[in-house]
Amino acid sequence: MATLLHIDTAGEKAMIAFTENGAILASKENLLSNTHAAFVQAGIQELRDIYPINLGSIDAIVVTMGPGSYTGLRVGLASAKGLAYALEKPLIGLSTLVLLANAAKRSPEFSGLTNLQIFTMIDAKRMEVFGAVFNQNQAITLKEQAIELSADYMEQLIKQGPVLCIGNGAAKVKTLLTHPSLYFSDLSYNLMDLIELAEAKHKVQNFEDIAYSSPAYLKEFYQKKP
Repeated sequence: MATLLHIDTAGEKAMIAFTENGAILASKENLLSNTHAAFVQAGIQELRDIYPINLGSIDAIVVTMGPGSYTGLRVGLASAKGLAYALEKPLIGLSTLVLLANAAKRSPEFSGLTNLQIFTMIDAKRMEVFGAVFNQNQAITLKEQAIELSADYMEQLIKQGPVLCIGNGAAKVKTLLTHPSLYFSDLSYNLMDLIELAEAKHKVQNFEDIAYSSPAYLKEFYQKKP
């Protein structure tokens, strides 16, 4: 167990928290996605005012690496890397798609179906998602990638077993296909998912290279010309 600082700015909602031995010491959320950059550093200071903690005493910095918001990922990782470097602490990187797979364990379908596939997906505009597929043991069966959804794609996936779609990209699947082996979860990952996966990585010292780690964009960022 460890004392950790968590930073998650990958999505519309940002979270920061101090945790110790799996328990939350202090936490804060930001619901305005375009203000994550201003939120992180000020939020950390506010948490230290609530729960006085010496940053030098923490064991590691935890950050979500993506996929997710292009700007949000840059903000979170830059803050986490800066703190990790300044404090000489290890950096723990978490995948948002793995976090969603962990959250899926709370869905009733998870224990009620056999050979269940967990399709975690984050909206990537148009009919694309950033996605990955896991089995019920949380082992990845389709690596993280940009996926163009279609009815045929989903039908081929269902042939391998029932599919539980989770994440903010799942709504797109609903417009494509209705099938008795296709399920949807409205759940998202939360701070407890971050804690569980971060503690596991810290235990085996699975750390990121602070100098060379980068966000998991999964495809190039592009912006329309005015």
